[in-house]
Amino acid sequence: MTVDIRTLDLDDIETLIDWAAAEGWNPGVVDASAFHAADPKGFLGAFVDGVMVAGISVVAYDDDFGFLGLYICHPDFRGQGYGRAVWDAGMTYLGNRIVGLDGVPEQQANYQRMGFAADYETVRMGGVLRRVAARHCHIEVLDSVEPVRDVDQACFPARRDRFLEAWISPPHQALVAMRDGQPCGYMVVRACRKDRKIGPLFAADLASARDLIGAIEGVVQIDVPQYQTGLLAELDALGFSAQFRTARMYRGPAPALRREQIFGVTSLELG
Repeated sequence: MTVDIRTLDLDDIETLIDWAAAEGWNPGVVDASAFHAADPKGFLGAFVDGVMVAGISVVAYDDDFGFLGLYICHPDFRGQGYGRAVWDAGMTYLGNRIVGLDGVPEQQANYQRMGFAADYETVRMGGVLRRVAARHCHIEVLDSVEPVRDVDQACFPARRDRFLEAWISPPHQALVAMRDGQPCGYMVVRACRKDRKIGPLFAADLASARDLIGAIEGVVQIDVPQYQTGLLAELDALGFSAQFRTARMYRGPAPALRREQIFGVTSLELG
């Protein structure tokens, strides 16, 4: 059958996110519009007889960095080359950029064959938070990217204002930690198909991260870099449990970031 590769519209992206939910990835309930804002041309689908059979997100944040996610072939069409067709189209779209992805263990060897190398492991932690008064920072509602742009750029490989403007907007809950009149971290919480997810959680230090997560309560999930042993120990003490693991992988050199300030990744789909 002839495969037609084309850019996905917002409704198609919603469908792809529904597929991700069916795979157990637990996406957010209103992710599609923010994802689309990051790069309207960065979502591709393989169509056969007008039906989408596979999809991928290949968001080009700038001329140097892109992120790959939502790489899914519908179960009814697997093993027929449609996934590879949309993968090849996505990598062509990203060109010579450094490309990041978060790979589940069973796919990491495949990604290595495609030229990706693991940088660090991420563990999804799930549990119940209880509100705790901030001790080191003043926690405020975040309603603009401007106060945290520098914080974000220290922890993410590219400027992503369009995405962040949508990501911090309601119904998502966005909070910024202030110390001595300056931002020292920020966090976004969003409703997902199951419970809520924290991401990103970027902070100058563990104390600032602790104050941010202490500002919310309820059942949450957060994707924590394995090297953040202090936060993982504190979550473990709160009764959180590890739910699954992924590896952050890059094609090309790993970007130079303030890794010690990354306590929770923004999303496994867009980095």
